[in-house]
Amino acid sequence: MALKRKPVNGMKDILPAEMQIRDYVIGLIKETYGRFGFASIETPCVEHIENLTSKQGGDNEKLIFKILKRGEKLKLDKAEEEIDLIDSGLRYDLTVPLARYYSNNSANLPKPFKALQIGSVWRADRPQKGRFRQFVQCDIDILGESTYLAEIELILATTTLLGRVGFKDFKVRINDRRILKSMAAYSGFAENSYNQVFIILDKMDKIGIKGVETELLESGFTKDNVDRYLGIFENITSDIDGIRYLSCELADYLPKDVSEGLEAIIASVVNTSESQFKIIFDPTLVRGMSYYTGTIFEIEMEGFSGSVAGGGRYDDMIDKFTKTPVSACGFSIGFERIITILIDNGFVIPVTANKKVFLVEKGMSGDRLCDIIKEASKERTAGNQVLISYMNKNKQFQKEQLIQEGYEEFKEFYNERLK
Repeated sequence: MALKRKPVNGMKDILPAEMQIRDYVIGLIKETYGRFGFASIETPCVEHIENLTSKQGGDNEKLIFKILKRGEKLKLDKAEEEIDLIDSGLRYDLTVPLARYYSNNSANLPKPFKALQIGSVWRADRPQKGRFRQFVQCDIDILGESTYLAEIELILATTTLLGRVGFKDFKVRINDRRILKSMAAYSGFAENSYNQVFIILDKMDKIGIKGVETELLESGFTKDNVDRYLGIFENITSDIDGIRYLSCELADYLPKDVSEGLEAIIASVVNTSESQFKIIFDPTLVRGMSYYTGTIFEIEMEGFSGSVAGGGRYDDMIDKFTKTPVSACGFSIGFERIITILIDNGFVIPVTANKKVFLVEKGMSGDRLCDIIKEASKERTAGNQVLISYMNKNKQFQKEQLIQEGYEEFKEFYNERLK
């Protein structure tokens, strides 16, 4: 059987030039989030299948890479259904593993606990440009904080990070799942149909209000309910006044502390942020995951379709492990999307140290080579980055490749002379 050079479909090799940018961004992530008190953790890439299929991951549960039982536990001849053959799977996100992690280790963790997790996840999705079956996620979560201080900290930390990476004038959209439910109740939709309504509403930015109306009616909802529902959006503004309007209009359905909390979050972020961005109230923001219980938010950038970060409050997830209420709120940046934007825009890593190359002629004596290595060591101690490499036959092409990797200065060592 012939060996294959290309990666498995949906996976990719990462070349040094891209890896340097990824490492640089990860360094900024750890440094920035560390300033906000987030502690790095790590969870296994393999999770119990019961956790992954607990109806908390939405459509992602259809995309799990499932793992067969091993050894004596794998009884192919006695299996009657899929669950008889599998016992685990590759994680499709970092949130479900975090909930298990916290429930297992909470006795040894501070309260509230601010977690930073960076790691690969796997989804058996259909590969296409910019979408892979293995990709990196980066999450920050605050567990055990029930007040809106958690939302404020998460938004400020994430926007500060994006500002440090070099992004400006992006937009933070914010809503609350309880507002979505109150609007649906006010309009007369049955509670068991809310998710269907929200899925259609989530398309508002693509198909417009007329398209949403058409899809709701085609789904069997009455015209009275649909008209009442869409009529709410006619008077909503994308600022605090829009929240106050809904607070009055939905007074019989929406708890007052929900609108007050949302106002406080927006006001606090506006008054304390360090980066250039806008935060707007968006009553059409849904977020696909079924585990969200309160505030939800996304970040979008002009010229890039889809969000580059998203999250929200998911107070009920950890309860399923511990049987004890634990408040939880998180924000995930689209690491791969950010890297793609940076590369497409020709991003160059800010130079913090001189990058030098010592090119050595082949056949150099051992003593002379040791002297060259000692000289490189002194340069490295002084804070410079030094690569020692033997000269190729096509030295000019070799230099051009190294220049593309960010090396700026070349020093050539020959057997009998120094050039």
